[in-house]
Amino acid sequence: MVGFTPEKERNLTPIDYGIAGAVSGAVTRALVQPLDVLKIRFQLQVEPVKRTVTDGKYHSVLQGFKTIYQEEGASALWKGHVPAQILSVLYGVVQFTTFEYLTKHAYSSLPSQMKTEKAKPVYHFFCGGLAGSAATLVVQPMDVLRTRLIAQGEPKTYTGTTQAIRLMYKEAGLRTFYKGLLPTLLQLFPYAGFQFGFYALFNSMWKYTIPKPKVDKVNGRHKTVISQAFVCGALSGLCAKAAIYPLDMLKKRLQVQGFEEARKSFGKVQHYKGLRHCIVAVIREEGLVGFYKGLAPSLLKAVSAAAIIFTSYEITCDILDASKS
Repeated sequence: MVGFTPEKERNLTPIDYGIAGAVSGAVTRALVQPLDVLKIRFQLQVEPVKRTVTDGKYHSVLQGFKTIYQEEGASALWKGHVPAQILSVLYGVVQFTTFEYLTKHAYSSLPSQMKTEKAKPVYHFFCGGLAGSAATLVVQPMDVLRTRLIAQGEPKTYTGTTQAIRLMYKEAGLRTFYKGLLPTLLQLFPYAGFQFGFYALFNSMWKYTIPKPKVDKVNGRHKTVISQAFVCGALSGLCAKAAIYPLDMLKKRLQVQGFEEARKSFGKVQHYKGLRHCIVAVIREEGLVGFYKGLAPSLLKAVSAAAIIFTSYEITCDILDASKS
C-alpha cells in the first residue's frame, strides 16, 4: 500500500522507496511519452483544437498523431525523451521517498480520530501535495528543457539536449530553467495531492466493494495488488488531472516564452508578460475553452500514467520487501 499503514508496514528503507519510485517513473515515462508530446503540442497551439476549425496545425488526437508521424517521423513521438526520462526518475525518487516519510510521521502526530480509513485521503492529500512540490523544485529545469525540445518544429532550433542546455543558459541564465515555476507549483500541489488522496479513497472503496478473492500469499498476492493498484491508480489520475488541467496549460505556455521562433510553423505565436497576462490573453483570444486545449490526450496520459506508476511502484515495493524476508 502506498503511504504508511501500520498494519501493513513493509520492511523497507528510504533507499528502497527511492528505487521503487525510480522504477515506476522510468516505466511510466517510456510508455506514455507519445501522449505527452501530443498534449504539449495541443496546449501550445493558440488556434482552436477542433475538427471544424482548420486554422491551427492540430485538430484532433488521431489527426495530431498522424501529422507528427508524417512530417517528423515516429521518433518525434519521443521528442525530449532523454530529459523527460531523467525528470521522471528523479521525480519518482523524490516524490515517493518524501511521501512515505511524511505519511509515517504525520500518522504518529495525528489525533486518534484522524487515524481511520475514512480520514486517510485527507492527510494523504496534504502529504502528496508537499511531496509533489519537493519533487518539482528538483526537476523543474528538466521539465522546461523537455518542453522546449518537444515544442520545436522544423527546422529545429535545438539539435540535441546538450546544445539546448547551452543555448537556454545563454538566453537568461538559470532563470530560463525555472520559467513557469509559479503555475507549476500552483498546479502540482493540488495535482499530486489529489492523486494520492484519490488513490487512498479508491483503495478504501475497493476494499469495501470488491469481494476478497481466495488466493495464496505468494502468487495470488501480486495478482490482487496489480488489479487493485491499476484500477485505483487510473481513477485517481483521471480525477486529479480533470481538477487542475487549466493550470497545466498555463504552465506550458509560460515555459516556451523566449522560444517563439521555433513555434512559427505551428501557427500563431503569442507573447505573455507573466501568469496574469497569460490568463487574460487566453480568455480574450481563445475563451474559457482555451484552458482545456489538449484535454483529451492529457486525460489519456493521466489515466495511463497513474495506473502504471502506482502499479509498478506497488509491485517493486513488494519485490524489495519479499527479498528481505
